[in-house]
Amino acid sequence: MLGTTFYHETIRKCVVGFGTLFNDIHITRKDSSGNVAQAMKVPLAYGPKQKFLVRLREDPSISKSVAITLPRIGFEIGSITYDPVRKLNKIQKVKKPGTSGNKVDTQYMPVPYNVDFELYAMSKNSDDALQIVEQILPYFQPEYTITINDIVQMNNKRDVPIVLTGITYEDNYEGEFAERRAIIYTLSFTAKAYLYGPVISGQVITKVQADQFTDSSSAAPKREQRYTVSPEPATADFDDDFGFNETTSFFTDAKTYNPTTGQDE
Repeated sequence: MLGTTFYHETIRKCVVGFGTLFNDIHITRKDSSGNVAQAMKVPLAYGPKQKFLVRLREDPSISKSVAITLPRIGFEIGSITYDPVRKLNKIQKVKKPGTSGNKVDTQYMPVPYNVDFELYAMSKNSDDALQIVEQILPYFQPEYTITINDIVQMNNKRDVPIVLTGITYEDNYEGEFAERRAIIYTLSFTAKAYLYGPVISGQVITKVQADQFTDSSSAAPKREQRYTVSPEPATADFDDDFGFNETTSFFTDAKTYNPTTGQDE
């Protein structure tokens, strides 16, 4: 079971797809007359919330240009848990024509897993943070569905619902006057993804042959009958609408079919 090496990048694609949802958020700042004084795109980065907070606290001087800029959006992957509610038939297979010759690619049905994410919207004033949050929440009711090209080899695309499960608010404006303020909205999400096993490539069976014998207890039993089944038409692919040719033959020659040579000997 664990001897086959494969990597479909399914979880990585979920992370990329999730982050792409929030990489084009802009905010504006207005003057006392209501005119737009500044417009900016909110930067997005992958990383834990504590990483950004440490960078804020390590440089308490708000006059230094090297300090981390706010507002900023960060996100990270959390837990990955099995979801029995979405379980599929584990013995069912998905098939597609192979890339060469008379072959077919086969893969068992995927396994459902929930991938948890946390998104952090950080700013130094309340209005910036609210602008970010209000551009996100209307799209989640409570889910937003993205399409991921899961398995390129199988030409498989799957819709992945991303569910908003909770929102929390934090304001760490404590301590000395020189300490930088950070207002943080934490949005929790769950992506309902599927994980896939290896893709197995094999030959398409185009003919089935069964020989029937009498007196099987003998050391050299005699064949009496051969049953053969083949598709009609013979050029049909596995996913075509085709019928079957069934042939029954009778023998008295006491020969045996040799699968190596393909001859009766």
